Formats: sequence, structure tokens, C-alpha cells
Amino acid sequence: MRAALRFSVVAVFAIAAASVFLLPGPADALAERPEAPPEPSQSRYSKFSHDVEAHKKKECAECHKFPSDNWQKVRPESEAIPDITEYPKHDSCVSCHRQQFFSGSKPAICSICHVNPSPRDSRRHPFPNPREAFDKSPKGKNSFSEFAVAFPHELHVAMLASKSPRTPSDRTSGPMFVRAGFRKVVQSETCAMCHQIAAPQGDGDDEYATKPPEKLGDAFWLKKGTFMTSPTGHTQCFTCHSADAGLSPAPTDCGTCHKLAPSNLKVDFDQAAAKRMNIEDKLLVASWRRRDSSATFRHEWFSHAEMDCTTCHALGDIKTADWSSRSVKISTCSNCHITATSDDGGILNYEIDERKKDPKFQCVKCHIGYSGLPLPASHPEAIKALSEN
Repeated sequence: MRAALRFSVVAVFAIAAASVFLLPGPADALAERPEAPPEPSQSRYSKFSHDVEAHKKKECAECHKFPSDNWQKVRPESEAIPDITEYPKHDSCVSCHRQQFFSGSKPAICSICHVNPSPRDSRRHPFPNPREAFDKSPKGKNSFSEFAVAFPHELHVAMLASKSPRTPSDRTSGPMFVRAGFRKVVQSETCAMCHQIAAPQGDGDDEYATKPPEKLGDAFWLKKGTFMTSPTGHTQCFTCHSADAGLSPAPTDCGTCHKLAPSNLKVDFDQAAAKRMNIEDKLLVASWRRRDSSATFRHEWFSHAEMDCTTCHALGDIKTADWSSRSVKISTCSNCHITATSDDGGILNYEIDERKKDPKFQCVKCHIGYSGLPLPASHPEAIKALSEN
């Protein structure tokens, strides 16, 4: 029985690149990840986590082979790139988990990779890279990454600026040679190379992501065009950071970009609200799960869409793997939504006035999960700053 079981189980465990490729996000998945309570028996081995000491001490290459044997088969031939696209071999896990491998007729650990672990069924879940196949699978629909991606926006914008044809004749190439006086790249155009409006309303009449109740009134319901997309997987990154190009970081330098996200992230996301609205699009759920400030901000809204991205997002402040740097400062909203006095009509002024009248007032104009929390000091300070100018 053990021999048959050993033979049938194909690739267990792993998911370094698994979670790695669920971006963000760049990303996928900077939502709150509460620590799970200890589980009895073998059931706790049915999920793999990189965020345990024994796994964090390992180098990625100890488990993940680059490139995987199937890298030419998982994407269309014209789009195939050397990549990690398969679960690790058993050897990566057996040295520490031999007992779990041979526990019962269907070891829980086998379900990490296998659809229906048994001697006669070796089918596996799609590996989380490439995302196109994984996200459509039953496992992929509700799987989110443990990793944040460290992506230096400033460096990449500078690199795109350096490709402008209007450059000094003494310039060589590459981001390190960007000079003052080059043609200014319009940031919104540059940002659009990687980020677009997610599920836009466009010219349609239906502004909501899913059908709302007939008597919704002023209650919140997710609207189309709220979030922005980000590249998923390695396809876009590897156009420059390929094994042949030699541009650092190389495809094998996983840890340069992929950082474990903190397990206690606080985000303005309500899982119950998403379920109530029947939001099943994984891109929308993943984006909403990492919305760390205003959950009701809609990028497609005409007054927002007309602004340059850097009006709100300061490139120098963006550190994608550092959660504390991701929030858009409340002072950014002072252009439209904060006024020196309440009589001037600022929505923040109104919400703060209502909270002063009633401590139980819910600040739902901008927030969902944060709506009942104590008022941050930054909010009244933003009003004070306007009144002093």
C-alpha cells in the first residue's frame, strides 16, 4: 500500500512560486491573513504556508526548479517563457514530512497538490503560475498569495523616460543615465502600461459590479471601475528580466521581488459584504482585499479619471512590499473633499461633525471596515491645515 501510494502522489507541497505569482498585486494578495488556530491530527497539513520558520530558512531553489520541466506546455507556444510552472518534487518535502506522507489512505498533505489523492488518481490542481489557468480552477478561485511584491516604481518610470527619442547625444542607455531636461513622460500614460481600470462601466448604463437591491438608497454597493489592474504572473516582468537578457534581478532571484506579507494586515475590506454582493470575479476580490484606505473610491469616476496618477500617488513614497507606505494620504483629498470650514461643503468636514454629535456615527462615505473606528488624528489635521492657509 505504501509503495502504491508513494508512486501515485505527484509533487507535493510547495507553493513558493505558487503564492509568488498571485500578485498584486503586484500583490494578489495583501489582505488580512489571521493566524490559523492549531488543527488536530493531519488536517493542518492540507494547506502549505511559507510563513513558518522551517520553510523561511530554505532557499527557493531548494524546492523549486528553474525552469520547470513543463514550462513550454503551460502557455501557448508563442508565449512560452522559461519559468517556474510546476509543483516541486517529493524530495523537497519527504525529508521532513515522511510521517505525513504515509498517514492514512488519503494523507492530508497530498491534497495540497492533488485533486483527489489516491493510488488511481494522480490529477493535480493547476500550479499557481501561470495565473490564467490557476484562477479558473476550484482551488484558484479562493486562493490568495502570502507574498507582497517589491516593485520599484521610480526606477521603472525612469527607465521608460530614458527611452524617449529626445535625449542628449551623450546619453548611453538605461535608467541610470536619465538626465534633467529629458522630455517629461506623462505619468498617467506611463502608469497605463501596467495599470488599467478594472471592470469599467464605460458607456454602459449599469454602474454597479453586480445587481444591487431595488431599495438600495444611499447604501454602499460596489461599482464598476473602482479598482485598477496590475500585472499578474511573470509574463510582463520577464520581457526584460529574462534568463537571456541578464538584467538583474534574474528570473531565479525570487526573493528579490517576493516578500512575505505581514500576517496581521488591517484592510478596509468586509468579506461578508463581498459575499452579499455576489462578487466572484477574483481580480475584484483580490483588489478589494488589499484596499487599505477608502473602500469606496472609484478610479473611473470622471473627476478622478481626469487627474494624473501622481496627483494622489507619489512615486517616491510607493514601496509596494511595505504596507505602511501604500496608503494615499488624507491630505491628498483636500483638493476636492476637504474644506477649511464645514460651511464650505467638505465631505470630510461633514463626517467629522456628525461623529462629534454622535460617537456611534458610521463614516461610510469613504470607509466600510474602518467606518466605526476612532477618528484618526490625520483627518482633523487635514482640515486644520486648510484653515491655516
